[in-house]
Formats: sequence, C-alpha cells, structure tokens
Amino acid sequence: MSVAVHIAVIGSGGIGGVLAAAAHAAGHEVSLCVRTPFDQLTVETPEGTREVPAPVVTDPGELGEVDWILLTTKVQDVPSTSGWLQRLDDGRAPIVVVQNGVEHRSSVAAMGLRGPVLPALIYVAAERVSPGHVVRRSPMTMQVEAGEVGERFAALLAGDALTIRPTDDFRTAAWRKMLTNLAPNPITALTLRRLDVLAEPDVRELCAGVLAEAVDVARAEGADLTHADAEKVLADYIEKFPPTNGTSMLYDRLAGLPTEHEHITGVLVRAATTHDIPVPLNKTLLTLMRALHPTKLPAV
Repeated sequence: MSVAVHIAVIGSGGIGGVLAAAAHAAGHEVSLCVRTPFDQLTVETPEGTREVPAPVVTDPGELGEVDWILLTTKVQDVPSTSGWLQRLDDGRAPIVVVQNGVEHRSSVAAMGLRGPVLPALIYVAAERVSPGHVVRRSPMTMQVEAGEVGERFAALLAGDALTIRPTDDFRTAAWRKMLTNLAPNPITALTLRRLDVLAEPDVRELCAGVLAEAVDVARAEGADLTHADAEKVLADYIEKFPPTNGTSMLYDRLAGLPTEHEHITGVLVRAATTHDIPVPLNKTLLTLMRALHPTKLPAV
C-alpha cells in the first residue's frame, strides 16, 4: 500500500462515488467536493455495500491542502468546478481528469492550472441512484497517460477493486473508449432502454454502422484502431455486459440533466467534418440528441 495522502474528489456521481470508495479502501483520506450536500456516501458493489467515511464539502474555502485532485464531472460540467480547482490547485497536487471523450486536456485548458494534469479513462458500470448513493455493477479498470505522474497514480490506488494501467498511446486509448460510448450512449438515451436494446437486430446493425464511421475518423485523428476494434467493442457490449446495465447518457436523461452528447458524438462529427469524412449515422444521432429537452423522466 502507498503512503496515505489526502485526495479531493470533485463530483459525486457514479464515477466520483466509486473512485472515492476505492481511494478510501486504499487507505487514503478522501474529501468529496460537491454542489449539493448529502449525509453519507454509500456504495453498493458486487462484494457488498459499504459506507465511505468521507466528509462532504460544499464550500472550497472549507478544504485545506490536498495531495491529489480527481476531477470526475462530465465535460460540460467542468466550468462549474472552477472554484474548487482555483482553491485546490497549488501547483503541486496532480489533477487527474477522469472523463469520457478525448478532451481531457482541452476541457481544463482555460482554467490556468499550475499542477500537472493527468488524463484518465475509467471502465466501470456505475450509477448514482440518488444523492450519495452509488451502485457499482462491475469491476473497475482505468487507463492513464504514461509517465511519472501516471505511475504514481497507479500505485496510489492499487487494490482489489481497481486496476490502473498507464499507456504510452493515450490518444488511441481515448478513441477506443469513445467507441464504447458512441453507439450505446445515445441509443439508450433516445430509446429510454438499457443495454437490452442492443440485442435488437436492427439496433445492432445501426451500432455497427455508427462504430465503423467512428473508426475512420479516429484513424484520421491519429488513433491506431481498426474496424476489428469496433466489432470487438460491439460484441463485448452484447455478450459481456448485463442487459440491465444502462449508460451515462441514459442516467442523465432520466435525471433531467444535460447529456454529454456534444463531447462524444459532437466531437466525432466535428472531427469528421475537419477530415471530410462522411458520418451520416452519427450526424443523425447527434441531431436527435440535440432535440431532446432535459426533463426528468421515470426510471426504466
């Protein structure tokens, strides 16, 4: 186990909740930085339910010096974290940006951060079912940009619940993660169904087309991906993930929150335009997602 440090987790959604639990399990002091207070973080996992004794802080001025900052909000919510980052960023503490998409550095570029920024990806089925209550339905795996900070972070949270792998080709890793989001996220959000919808033959055909377009764009952006990667992503979703799992866009739509379509499908479509690559299926999904209104809906 690494030496205990103080970790600030900005955001208390599914990702923030499971990472706070992992950090506490690794023996570290954890503070949850949130907008809306709640009494206690509870995390349900396949191994059991646990209460995470982490203080819930709503005022950046109440938090002292920290050793690591984990930014776990959606990309569109990053501007709302400026108060926390300005207070906590002392030029020493690394800022681990745990996001979907490929905008890890650009999403925080306007913040004028002094500390080292570490891009990170997480693979986990996690859902915030209510404030302070998170359900994790799968193991957790992370990929981080290789280097000294990445190696330190991998050692920091090493444990049974979380595997972290530094990678020398984070661009490819990020675009591969994009493949896991580009089809299931908007389709589940639009149909208001969980992953069971992917078993429909017509929907599976649509997913295959969406991902085939995405691979062409990813390659133009410098990612080392092939169409076999897209086929594997789709097969894994259908064969390995329980049909009762949802996606982040579905959960946000059900909660009446803005979805991150502009930072997943939107990024893909804009890159395709830059490279003059036709992506009609992704353009259609983006048009439909833009037409949705963030109204809270009954759970599915």
